[in-house]
Amino acid sequence: MQSFLCYCFPPFKMAGRARFCVCQCFFSRNIFLKSYECHVVFENEQQFQNDYKRALHQRGCKTEEQWENVKKQVNDELNRRKSLHEESHKRKMLIAAQYKPLHPHVYTLKESYLADQFLSLVQYAKDTGQATTSGLLAMMTPCNASNVYLFQVFTPKFCQDFIEEISNFENSDLPKGRPNTMNNYGILLNELGFDEAFISPLRTNYLMPITKLLFPDYGGDSLNSHKAFTVHYKIGEDLDLSYHYDNAEVTLNVSLGKEFTGGELFFGDMRQIPKENTECTEYEHKPTYGLLHRGQHKHGALPIQSGERINLIIWMRSSAVRNKLCPMCDRKPTLVPREWGTGDGFTTEVDSVPICAAL
Repeated sequence: MQSFLCYCFPPFKMAGRARFCVCQCFFSRNIFLKSYECHVVFENEQQFQNDYKRALHQRGCKTEEQWENVKKQVNDELNRRKSLHEESHKRKMLIAAQYKPLHPHVYTLKESYLADQFLSLVQYAKDTGQATTSGLLAMMTPCNASNVYLFQVFTPKFCQDFIEEISNFENSDLPKGRPNTMNNYGILLNELGFDEAFISPLRTNYLMPITKLLFPDYGGDSLNSHKAFTVHYKIGEDLDLSYHYDNAEVTLNVSLGKEFTGGELFFGDMRQIPKENTECTEYEHKPTYGLLHRGQHKHGALPIQSGERINLIIWMRSSAVRNKLCPMCDRKPTLVPREWGTGDGFTTEVDSVPICAAL
């Protein structure tokens, strides 16, 4: 495994315009090892061995063969991240040219897809003269977990059509990018073409009026990008989701269906406020309902016992917040501009600056 890698990008002519970026830590930190249920950091070979060989031995990595396999997993993930945005753009172009949607109507957001409760919340939140946080909360469905907000987002008919569309694409031969290092099954919705006419207006016109009231101190009033994807759990594939936090300021997690048992979500503490004895609160996620919470609120999902569970996840990001402090490395971000997409939601002004990211 190479200790240092250098990725050079062509100069950008973007004077006076914001460019979306990732933080340098994307190329070295938060690498998830499923077999050992932990995230690791790789900065160089010696650091990785010093920090993790003994710790992973205690988690079951007993032999040199297992250790070499761990290093291969890390190296593969770093190589994937190196070309992630370019490969995602290529997939998006190929899908746009070759994929025939089963339900073309679901790609454009319509209010008829949204549940009455959600529309009432949005209407109330937009009344800037009268809306209050307490008034908004009184309209929501009670939720066991504190600082997690529950309401019905979509109609059952839309969820059914959306699942059928996603399943149709999954059954095609076209390439698919995985959502993140923890979810191996699911769809990146920007690659399938949902961002422009569905997810972006959903975030801007419907979710942000609510997040402005609920999360004004955590970027809820300035969510200017997102990452949206589905996750898919069933027997023989992904069953659960380890305890973690999101690379987001605010997260919306909507259960779309199908029929399943188990798979309860659980919430613990905020990442910045660790406690010695964390008590987690479970919630049985019901189809059509969404959970809205801070990205830094640690959470996970218990194993499903039967059936299939498909969720829509939207990580909403505020460059005004994350430009000051990266939520993944807890440092002022070192920015690496992306040529396509919104990166990880960081922004910078670029004027013909060659960027070189060295690990």
